[in-house]
Amino acid sequence: MLIASVAGAAVLGGVLVLLPRGAGDAPPPAPGPAALARGAVTTGVPAALPDLAALIGDRETHLRAHPLDGASWAVLGAAYVEQGRRTADGANWPKAEKALRTSLRTGPKRNPQALEGLAALAVARRDFPAAKKWGESAVKAAPKRWTAHAVLIGAYTGLGDDKGVGRALDKVMELRPGSAAVGALAAAVYRDRGWREDAAARISDAAAAAGAPAERAAYLEQAGRLAFERGERQEALRFFQEALRTDPDQRAAQAGQGRALAALGRTTEALSAYQAALAKRPSPEYALELGELYESLGLGQAARVEYDLLRERARGAEAAGADEQLVLGLLDADHGDPAAAVERLRVEWGRQPGTAVADALGWALHRTGADEEALEFATIATDGDKGGGVRSALYVFHRGVVEKELGRYGPARRHLGEALTINPYFSPLRVPEAKRALAELGEPPVEGPPD
Repeated sequence: MLIASVAGAAVLGGVLVLLPRGAGDAPPPAPGPAALARGAVTTGVPAALPDLAALIGDRETHLRAHPLDGASWAVLGAAYVEQGRRTADGANWPKAEKALRTSLRTGPKRNPQALEGLAALAVARRDFPAAKKWGESAVKAAPKRWTAHAVLIGAYTGLGDDKGVGRALDKVMELRPGSAAVGALAAAVYRDRGWREDAAARISDAAAAAGAPAERAAYLEQAGRLAFERGERQEALRFFQEALRTDPDQRAAQAGQGRALAALGRTTEALSAYQAALAKRPSPEYALELGELYESLGLGQAARVEYDLLRERARGAEAAGADEQLVLGLLDADHGDPAAAVERLRVEWGRQPGTAVADALGWALHRTGADEEALEFATIATDGDKGGGVRSALYVFHRGVVEKELGRYGPARRHLGEALTINPYFSPLRVPEAKRALAELGEPPVEGPPD
């Protein structure tokens, strides 16, 4: 991929050299940071954090003088959403909502950009029913606006609506063929369907075709996650490192580095990477990963500190309108009160029955001893016919453990082995548990011929 990028740059440079230039011609001035960020947030691609800060300052200043400029309110709201997504700072959510609702009041009657911004905000908050409502309204207002269909992919994914995801992706690819951003969207959908090779090819192409560094770094981070899910530790680490070199503010890639380094046994470096990521992007998911890494190292007190910080960050995010019940349910199931996890996740399943919630609820039910019901949800999370097409080592591990507890030793042996085949490094805590469970099950019995 990198060779192709360099070759493309060389060809482009050669073309530019051959173009004639008039005696008085000068290259056009490069767009400033605010213009770069505005171009990104209005065309569905990741934006650089310094550029976003410049855009937010620029639009805030403009709107103090022109408070009825509905289009600028929509741009400001979209910039707040992107900044909050990049930094995991829930303080952006109320500001984004206020700006976008102001745009609805002061902008044109058909205001797809504001509606789309509210849909993106709802996805960032994990409020998928609201994301569906706003996204479908945006599509109705502007059926040819590809970014409105794109945000619906996130909404439908969170609601477990695989057919809706497929329709939205088809529309995006029809309206914006060949776009790097669309390639990244397709890669995410293909990953959820278990099409790992197709997903890897799509995200590789997207990274090679990306324009700005922040966009390319985001796609490299996505490629790293896909590689890690395949158990390819070293390749994942290379993607994460390249993403950080391309955009030092790509904190998701820094957390990914921690994940890959831990899998490689480089635990001191892994801890440093996680801590650096959390310092700039205090994501509850990263805190859970770091806590479990500490726990796997026998550092129980340090793990508890991370779990307490996770709860604190989740409370702050929920105060800003986010839904953190999934990550809190995962925390309670393994490191807190499993009964409370079941209660949380039942409510979450009723609101937005996505694959991740099915897996988490099934595991929480197992932790309370309700293994028959747990298997129902574990099957939903791992059976492609039921919507669980993603090849997740953790989900398959959960199913195997539940089956072992129920005495279904054949399926348990198969699924525990499959988890370790998908990714032998999927969790510093759960991989040793999977290996122990397989050892306890032993080899399958050899049956003689029938009498």
